Amino acid sequence: MNLALWIVAGLLAAAYLFGGGGKMIVPKERIAAFGPSSRWVEDFSAAGVKAVGALEVLAALGLVLPAALGIAPVLVPLAALGLVAIMTGAAITRIRRREYRFMVVDLVYLALAAFVAWGRLGPESFTG
Repeated sequence: MNLALWIVAGLLAAAYLFGGGGKMIVPKERIAAFGPSSRWVEDFSAAGVKAVGALEVLAALGLVLPAALGIAPVLVPLAALGLVAIMTGAAITRIRRREYRFMVVDLVYLALAAFVAWGRLGPESFTG
């Protein structure tokens, strides 16, 4: 179980580090031009998109670094819960925009983040 949690946390961290970093660097208009799945940015200001990106990068770092460095590993499940909140917001945005097909990916990320939060708060806690 511990290995599965590390693998999922590592994959989530890589995905959110890349995705969040892109949101922080790439202008909103270019993100929207990536395709239909990226048009959600039209509902947010440029600063809002960059804020989402910054939160994703912070969560990505929080999924791995505290446990890897042995400094405040309780931050790992908190970072995972933060991603659950972000992906809940993403799913709500998809529902509002009637983008149900793209929402499936958001729900998968939400489930993976919830798995890490559950695992690190419960059966494979770093404090146990």
